[in-house]
Amino acid sequence: MEAQIEQQLEKILPEDLARTFESAYHVFQGDHERMDDLLKNGGVLLRKVARKLSPTQTILGIAAIAAVAVVLINRATDDDHEGEAHDVSKPKIGGKDQDKK
Repeated sequence: MEAQIEQQLEKILPEDLARTFESAYHVFQGDHERMDDLLKNGGVLLRKVARKLSPTQTILGIAAIAAVAVVLINRATDDDHEGEAHDVSKPKIGGKDQDKK
């Protein structure tokens, strides 16, 4: 009975993923009070994953997650400037004399 409970604790459950992604979503939306939940849930998930995968697979998985996080953060910061006017015209090199060639 005790061995079954221990095996159940070591399995990666959908609830583990759901809790981690939910916490990440709330932190991403600006609810920084949920940072502790994200760290706790992410740590539990990482510990379970590390026991199932080889060290190389774990490192590659973490690197992939970090890359996705960087892309999402960049997109989120770009959205902050949405609606502002930007000069998108190309600067003319050489002035008006080059157009006469």
